Amino acid sequence: MPKLPNYTTNGQTITFAYEQPLQISIVTPAILRVFSDHGEPGSSYAVTSDNRQKTDFTIVDQGDHYELQTAQLVLHLDAERYVDAYDAHGHVLVSDYRGKRTPLDRGTDKAHEDLAAAEGHTLAGDGEPTNQGYYEVVKALAPAEHFYGLGDKTGYLDKRGYAYKNWNNDHPAPQTEVLPNLYKSIPVLLGLKNGHPYGLFFDDPYESQFDLGKESDQYYYYSAVAGNPDYYIIGGDTLKNVVTNYTDLTGRTPLPQKWLLGYQQSRWGYSTSQDKVQAIVDGFKQHDLPLDAVHLDIDYMDGYRVFTWNTASYHNDPRRFVKELKQDGVKVVAIIDPGVKQDPAYQVYKEGIQHNYFAKNPDGDVYINEVWPGKSAFPDFGRQAVRQWWANKTAFLTDLGVAGIWNDMNEPASFKGAIPGNVAFSDGEQPSTHQKMHNVYAHNMAQATFMGIKAHTGKRPYVITRAAYAGTQKYATVWTGDNHSMWPHLQMMIPQLCNLGLSGFSFTGTDIGGFGSDTTPELLTRWIEAAIFSPLLRNHAALGTRSQEPWVFGEPTLSIYRKYLKLRYRFIPYLYDLFANEAKTGLPVMRPLVLNYENDPRVQDLNDEFMVGDDLLVAPIVQPSQTKRLVYLPAGTWIDFWNHTEYAGQQDIVVNAPLDKLPMFVKQNTLLPWGPAVNHVDEAPLASMTFKLFGDHGSYQHYQDNGTDFKYQDGEWNNYLITVNHGDVAIKVTHYGYEPVYQQITVELIDKVVTFTHTADGCYSKK
Repeated sequence: MPKLPNYTTNGQTITFAYEQPLQISIVTPAILRVFSDHGEPGSSYAVTSDNRQKTDFTIVDQGDHYELQTAQLVLHLDAERYVDAYDAHGHVLVSDYRGKRTPLDRGTDKAHEDLAAAEGHTLAGDGEPTNQGYYEVVKALAPAEHFYGLGDKTGYLDKRGYAYKNWNNDHPAPQTEVLPNLYKSIPVLLGLKNGHPYGLFFDDPYESQFDLGKESDQYYYYSAVAGNPDYYIIGGDTLKNVVTNYTDLTGRTPLPQKWLLGYQQSRWGYSTSQDKVQAIVDGFKQHDLPLDAVHLDIDYMDGYRVFTWNTASYHNDPRRFVKELKQDGVKVVAIIDPGVKQDPAYQVYKEGIQHNYFAKNPDGDVYINEVWPGKSAFPDFGRQAVRQWWANKTAFLTDLGVAGIWNDMNEPASFKGAIPGNVAFSDGEQPSTHQKMHNVYAHNMAQATFMGIKAHTGKRPYVITRAAYAGTQKYATVWTGDNHSMWPHLQMMIPQLCNLGLSGFSFTGTDIGGFGSDTTPELLTRWIEAAIFSPLLRNHAALGTRSQEPWVFGEPTLSIYRKYLKLRYRFIPYLYDLFANEAKTGLPVMRPLVLNYENDPRVQDLNDEFMVGDDLLVAPIVQPSQTKRLVYLPAGTWIDFWNHTEYAGQQDIVVNAPLDKLPMFVKQNTLLPWGPAVNHVDEAPLASMTFKLFGDHGSYQHYQDNGTDFKYQDGEWNNYLITVNHGDVAIKVTHYGYEPVYQQITVELIDKVVTFTHTADGCYSKK
């Protein structure tokens, strides 16, 4: 029998002297890092350096294996270098596969493959990784095992049986469920093995692949083309605990400005002139439609040069225009791409050349490709100096009053072929290549943009990014990229946003109505209903597509759109409370039911329902011409939001859903905040708040701050505890640090309304 290797301990890192040494680091009692040094330099872009907790652990020689134990995880390492992880109760979570991989037998031969290729077909599996990689990690697959996470990969909620690639990819053609990679590479996998939750995070920015049981029902594997084998085993008593532990490792979405939860309108083509933008804003006012932001696509720039403005199209005074819109309650968000136009007379390009800020060819010349401005250079965002330079440049927009920056084309995308892997980029101060830095390019750009907005405004930055890596949630909001006006893309929105939430990205959205192709009145209506609780609520469309502003199709589209926008604004206090909680726990706002009910097999691959927090279940219509649907309700009693009909849980019910109805259910005995009826978040009065009870008793913790800056981090916030017990209502301020408390709080019960006023002693008394 092979002999167990010797080991050495350095703090919370144990190094086992296999032929290829293996390091196990105890990050926290619930997080263990497995690392093998293959000589790749550099540090993590996802994991913060200060997240290690002092943790008690033991390591015991059991004869045929070592047993490493913390309070929450047990790791077995045997003489053949196999690693198996268990929870504290002995349930296996992750175990190395002992057999050999067997390539999928497709029953083809070279002659048939050549014949198919001649006809323009491929016999290879769509989405199947083709590069076996520099290294691979193969784990045993249980019959009852489900996989979630991986960011915004296409397809269904449960990723088992599919294969994916981690390589940020600008894919404007309609995406299908078998597409292997999109704009983001977030290599975190959340699993339920026989009902027991765990997480696996592979922290390698190089191109990598997951096969989650497509090749075999005996194993799943991760492989990468380069880098160090470096992954984290994440435990937790529940799937929620695993998400909390993962976001403790890689960071959490910071509390956003409150207005960001309002409705936002965008279209490539609006920003060609001030008059077009003004007409859109006027349309919202004319039709009594809530609006908090309008987005400017690439047309506002001078020849698509970043950090410029075509002032001639904005009456030579864009600052005044942005200010006037803000005075009317509408903020401006402007797009920025990474490509810097190759123009010796252009200041941004001159600075980049002068300070050596651009990526280079292997021969030392600045690398040039083409994007919207034409021939362009690409900032080397891996260097701190370049990120600081870019952060400083954002002052051009913030000084004009722009409230947010939208990073696009940052995979990085290019028009004249893909950027070669050997183009020289930097990994910190170390020389590196595009092959390594591709997947973290947008991450570093987002960090720079976040730094700039925070420094220039003092407000919580609003950064939107199309591409991302694990941990980018610390800096940016994300959306799912260039979707299309197709029913399958509306259907795919729910699992995409839910899996993003499980992957640490809580502030997410999709292009309502579809970015490419032409929407229809029914599709647009069902899309605004389905997306109304997505944290980022933005309608965005491509140049040349049919217009999809709420009024263009007339009635009943306009009235239904208005109904749901106004409903959204009523729910903004609830969404803001969920974000305040997310900043502490990492739990997303928009959730798959499996996150709340992981032991219910009916929800482990439920793709057309979701929850908002713990207490609100939403079951959109995502099929054309459908006016009824089956809704599964998990354990408990549920109340129809619209008519207050009560239903027992753990059953399917049939609900009517005409075009103007979004099926919604509230868990019995839930108290929800109910915001004022306003058309701009900033209009919301600070003097009062309302809460609605669904049932006969309940309690709720409500958060309040100024909604804009970082003063809450110094204690400037309030927490209200509202309790209702069979008609008896009580209100208590459990944390008081923000001066403008509510002067009036109203609690709406089934049979009465109870109103409280704030008294001189800081308490609340019934009116």
